Amino acid sequence: MTELFADLAAEVPRWRRAMRAAGKSDRTITTYSAGVSRFLRWCDDTGTPPELTKANAQGWVADLLDSGAQATTATTWLGGLKRFGAYLADEELLPSNPLDRLSPPKIAVKVTETLTDDDLKRLLKTCQGSKTLRDRRDEAIIRLMAETGLRANELVALQLADLDMDRQLATVTRGKGGKGRIVPFSPQTATALDRYLRVRRQRAAADNPHLFVGAQAPGFGYWALAASLRRRAKDAGVDGFHVHKLRHTAATRWLRAGGSEGGLMAVAGWSSREMLDRYVRASASERAADEARNLNLGDL
Repeated sequence: MTELFADLAAEVPRWRRAMRAAGKSDRTITTYSAGVSRFLRWCDDTGTPPELTKANAQGWVADLLDSGAQATTATTWLGGLKRFGAYLADEELLPSNPLDRLSPPKIAVKVTETLTDDDLKRLLKTCQGSKTLRDRRDEAIIRLMAETGLRANELVALQLADLDMDRQLATVTRGKGGKGRIVPFSPQTATALDRYLRVRRQRAAADNPHLFVGAQAPGFGYWALAASLRRRAKDAGVDGFHVHKLRHTAATRWLRAGGSEGGLMAVAGWSSREMLDRYVRASASERAADEARNLNLGDL
């Protein structure tokens, strides 16, 4: 058995090829592989035999946490290592996955940060200074993300053909985990998209399939999106902004408006309740705060 363990590093490229053949995204492959690389590096640094055992994995995770790594990071890397163990077992390089029942570290429940309606209005106001492609594009993006909860990578991957303006629907073909879905948007967002598309037709090449384009470039990727919206947030005086906050905001606004939990899961693209429960708690806390203000318990 030790001989098999000694070849862990040699199996990593084969595992990566197997994941690619299974249709895993480049991002997923990189994330999973990072855990295995970190584990093998830890084995080398500590003089631990590179053997995939429960004891070794527990020692590695403990060292990660002791060195200041967040529990979420350790959980992500351990997840990659566990999937590597499953691959080795499937290939009969191990009799079974020794990490199959290994529990991840407990993750503290964090407060979900969202934008207020006033924050959103101030962001949108920064887009109303002119009728340039940049202003029209960013208003459409802010409205679409704050309403549908699209992930940043899903938004920049949208194609013109993914929009159904008559029915006010967008088709996400490159969702997380390769899962597609359809998301609805409001008449207000449809108006913003119409205004953007009118300018886009004058600026982008007729054969450019991308929905969102740069002012000086045919495409509009994640980093361009993040930089553009950070500038909007700075101009609007919205502190602590990051792109994913728009997804948080969309989920909270949906629940605050009385939307169903099942509907939110479908629109947001969640297959489990784990993420949904975070927003349910946040929405309940927000309602409790409103109730407390109305009760005015400080009036003695």
